[in-house]
Amino acid sequence: MTIVEINRLSKVYPDKKGPVNALQDVSFKTDAGEVVGLLGVNGAGKTTTLRIIATMLQPTSGTVSVAGFSVTEKPEEVRKRIGFMTSTTGLYPRLTGREILRYFGKLSGFDTSGLEQRINEVIREFSLAEYIDRKCDKLSTGQKQRINVARTSLHHPQLLVLDEPTAGLDVLGARTIVDFVRKARSDGQSVLFSTHRMEEAEALCDRIVVIHKGRVVADGTIHDLRAKTGKAGLQDLFLSIIGE
Repeated sequence: MTIVEINRLSKVYPDKKGPVNALQDVSFKTDAGEVVGLLGVNGAGKTTTLRIIATMLQPTSGTVSVAGFSVTEKPEEVRKRIGFMTSTTGLYPRLTGREILRYFGKLSGFDTSGLEQRINEVIREFSLAEYIDRKCDKLSTGQKQRINVARTSLHHPQLLVLDEPTAGLDVLGARTIVDFVRKARSDGQSVLFSTHRMEEAEALCDRIVVIHKGRVVADGTIHDLRAKTGKAGLQDLFLSIIGE
């Protein structure tokens, strides 16, 4: 089942020196139970693509749909079906982890009884019991990240959109994200994430989409891209694709 479908997506930003083409005719798909890595150098267009999918930005042209719903025509339906997280996604410092989950659960439309049951499920799932009732400004970076992961998955989204989720994390914090992605795939969710950590992409991704200068320059499994470039390591493969 196709979850994300992008067709000829373009995004142009106005600038004093002239329009900036952040994305040009970008097209790709993701399926349920599939992890797709979005790779590219800084400024390639990865974050712009993910923010359009998450309904945070409007495209200039082209179409984007999530589970059959257009991001421009049915943004509310799209938001119900995605979990969005970045390395800089913050938590309200004066709220406890439990209060954070309640807040976002209500935004997602849970009724009170169903929400409390689901909160207890994710507390067990992500081993949050020890610190779930502490205020977030008293938590370590890794503990905050676990709560963020729980928040992202609270409403059983069909699509997880993760923008550099392990940037700035230590080994244990990054492992939390890796385990989260693997479980999401086994649960049949679609995962689309950007990363600069090639070892993560190589270990997790069913498919790689490479964006360079606002365009998709490669789309395939790591095996396919190795055959295409003649390179074994993902870093060498990536550099070969973008011509560096």
